[in-house]
Amino acid sequence: MTLYFRHPACFDHDTGPHPENAARLRAIEAALGDRQWRGLDVQEAPRATVEQLERAHSPRHVREIEEFSQAGGGLLDMDTVVSRGSWEAALRAAGGACEAAERLLAGEARTAFCGLRPPGHHAERAKAMGFCLFNNVAVAAEHALAVGGAERVFILDWDVHHGNGTEAIFRERADVLYASIHEWPLYPGTGPAGFTGEGEGEGYTVNMPVPSGTGEDVFLALLAHVVAPVIRMYEPGLVIVSAGYDAHRSDPLASLRLEADSYRRMAALMAATAAEVEAPLLVCLEGGYDHDALASSVVATLDGIAAPQAPADIPEEPALPFRERLHPRWLA
Repeated sequence: MTLYFRHPACFDHDTGPHPENAARLRAIEAALGDRQWRGLDVQEAPRATVEQLERAHSPRHVREIEEFSQAGGGLLDMDTVVSRGSWEAALRAAGGACEAAERLLAGEARTAFCGLRPPGHHAERAKAMGFCLFNNVAVAAEHALAVGGAERVFILDWDVHHGNGTEAIFRERADVLYASIHEWPLYPGTGPAGFTGEGEGEGYTVNMPVPSGTGEDVFLALLAHVVAPVIRMYEPGLVIVSAGYDAHRSDPLASLRLEADSYRRMAALMAATAAEVEAPLLVCLEGGYDHDALASSVVATLDGIAAPQAPADIPEEPALPFRERLHPRWLA
């Protein structure tokens, strides 16, 4: 049984005609309702505490988001909208991720999915951007390390956009390893293959930028022949996926070529790899802006994590250029 975290407050993050809007969650929940939420243990996401948020964000950033929202909101930048309901929604999005991580690490389940918004992976320690207010996966990773008993956390980001915020928060850390498959060039312009972290975090960032038109064969090769071997060597206590669905061929904001079933196969591979190292798997919603594609891809992801399996005979060739760029510690 997969824990599924939701909250009605996430519909009240009112962004108007913005691509990241409440209709995204309505589409997902309608698709899950058509299946009677089969295989899911549905949970209400709690609020994140200020203490949880400030492990990943500056106190000033947390305070400014709260005050701006309570004053009625507006545009933080050209991409990022805040409304009066955004503060509560953002607390639930980050709090649900923390609760999911804690309950997974307590052994209550092996898999969890957070169907919450606003998304988070572009939010930096002291800056909201790219539709994101708080970095939900970073807050959850910090919570897992602080109180959940995890010694290391592995974050895979398969959103079509590079998670600059997650990378920036952990770029000098070895207790969180961040790996990203993202379209290049594309917003926000970060994530070159040559950047592998800094200081104590050198080698603990794995960037895999792929060109426009990339499809399932490359994603599966990267997961099977780059990501999975690194996870086996890193031995995290928790695996988190920043699950954007804007690499789908129908998405209006990018130009990759995944299908809904691609996400089933990717999720099954990640669930199988996490199980190999005896780590639970947490999947957190990020982007995805074609509502039908988003809903079908989330359903496919849930099917995948419910049936862990590493697909057989995935060709290694598409992954070889990225394996060659890996930090030497992952080539042993």
